[in-house]
Amino acid sequence: MKFVFTCGGTAGHINPALAVAGRLRELMPDTEFLFIGVEGKMEMNLVPREGYEIRGLNMTYIQRGHDLAAVRHNLETLHNVARSTREAKAILREFKPDAVIGTGGYICYPVLAAASELHIPTLVHESNAVPGLTTKLLADRVDRVMLGLEESRQYYRHPDRLTFTGTPVRGEFDRYDQARAKAELGLKPDEKLVVSVWGSLGASHMNHVMAELIPQLDGTQNFRMIHAAGSLYYKDLMAGLRETAPNMGAAGVEVREFIFDMPRVMAAADLILCRAGASTISELCYLGKPVIMVPSPNVTNNHHEKNARVLERAGGAEVLLEGEFDAQSLLRRMKELLADANRLEAMSAAMRSLSAGNATDRIVDIILEICKQ
Repeated sequence: MKFVFTCGGTAGHINPALAVAGRLRELMPDTEFLFIGVEGKMEMNLVPREGYEIRGLNMTYIQRGHDLAAVRHNLETLHNVARSTREAKAILREFKPDAVIGTGGYICYPVLAAASELHIPTLVHESNAVPGLTTKLLADRVDRVMLGLEESRQYYRHPDRLTFTGTPVRGEFDRYDQARAKAELGLKPDEKLVVSVWGSLGASHMNHVMAELIPQLDGTQNFRMIHAAGSLYYKDLMAGLRETAPNMGAAGVEVREFIFDMPRVMAAADLILCRAGASTISELCYLGKPVIMVPSPNVTNNHHEKNARVLERAGGAEVLLEGEFDAQSLLRRMKELLADANRLEAMSAAMRSLSAGNATDRIVDIILEICKQ
């Protein structure tokens, strides 16, 4: 069989596609794959690392706003959509896939539109609680819309095309239970661990908060902490902490630039502080991790806060907005949660209730079913 995956822009769009392609490759080793992404975006590097061919198209996004610059940009985008759709058709005619699967990013529109016009089976996965513009435009055209969160059903007009699958997580998340993960990190079974992580680049506001919070940890707190500063902020944060918290290691604090062993660290955690990207949410729900979420205020359509509020309503997360708290109030809330075993257990159960279980296999089953039909 042959499959085309289209995705791009963020790891949250790319990783689910890689997870599903990897599972299809395990089940059917002779299967052929082709990815289609946007020239110059991260998928052009991430996808080949996993052993897949990728072709890049020149695409731009719709810019919100009504000033002259936005109008010019959007006219260029419409031109790019038309051209990319034609180029996608040519690629699809050449490759002849059995199905085309989109997992997010504006590149999905021209590729899935082209596949639909060529009568190739089409599927799109939406990991956010509220569908983005691309998914809204595609929902009336594709054969199946797969939902990362059950609550998002309300935003679609064709319930017969919807299937709740959850969002795929990397296979590494199956390898650890909390006891093994803590042991490998050198933690005692009863030691609490707080993980603070804000994306590979980091987050300016949260690093400022952590720069004030970490010096307050003197080793008498009831937890240890791993904070990932991100590549943009790690050097400056460490320079400051060498002055304000020279003994932070002895106090149970580890600051990293990036958490390369994320499945192990997340499995070990008792409480996680993070943003509210869709892939992060799927991992947290899969593991059943209590979380304090600080949604990014800089995400299109405010997707992060909308995602976080779903978890909050379910009882699995506490949501704080930037500017609503400082280092002292955040530290106080962290300590209160870690001291309340019943609350943490209830949050953990609520997070698990939002997970669809093995989303990767669910999506693979749907893809194969659509192909048979």
